[in-house]
Amino acid sequence: MAFVTVKPTRVDVAVADEISAHVSPGVEHAAQTLTWGADEHLLLAVSIAGWLYAHSRRPQAKPIANHLLAVSVVTTVLPHILKSVFDQTRPDRLTVRGHLRGIPRSGRARDAFPSGHATHTGALASAAGMLPSGRRHLARGLAVGLSLTRIALLAHWTSDVLAGFALGVTVERLLRPLTLRRPRRDRRLQ
Repeated sequence: MAFVTVKPTRVDVAVADEISAHVSPGVEHAAQTLTWGADEHLLLAVSIAGWLYAHSRRPQAKPIANHLLAVSVVTTVLPHILKSVFDQTRPDRLTVRGHLRGIPRSGRARDAFPSGHATHTGALASAAGMLPSGRRHLARGLAVGLSLTRIALLAHWTSDVLAGFALGVTVERLLRPLTLRRPRRDRRLQ
C-alpha cells in the first residue's frame, strides 16, 4: 500500500467522461499503437543502442549519448518509485462507458500517478532543446502527442500526464550539468 492517495480533480473526471462518451474504435486503436512510442522498454533499448553506437563509431556524440542514456535510466526508475509512494486509481477502472466503446485496461489499477510514458516524453521534449529549430519543434510535438495518447486511452488522468511530463523535463534539466558538462582543463598543464 502506498503512503499517499491522490484523487482526480474535477477537470480530470470531466475529461475522462468526455473521452469515454466520444471515443471511437479507430481513435482507440491509433492511440494504442502510438503509445508504444513512449514505452520505457523501447526507449531504454533505443538509448542503449544509441550509446553503443556512439561509443563504437561516433566519439564526438559520446556526451549526448551518455546524457540520453542517463535520462532514460532515471525516467524509467523514478515513476516506479513514485508509484510505490502514491496511490491513484486509473480512469479506465472508474469509467464503464469507455470499456463498452473499446478502451482497454492499462497497467496496475492503482498506479496512475505519475504517468511513466509522459515522464519519458517530457524528458525527450526537454532534450530536444539541443536540436536545431525544425527538428526541435517536430520532436516536441511528437512528445506531446505521445503523452496525450495516455489520456485518450484512459490509462491516466490529465493531471497524471501533466505531472509526469513536468517530472521528465525536470529530470532532463537536472541531469544536463552532470552529464553534459565540459571537462576542465588541468591548469598545471598549461
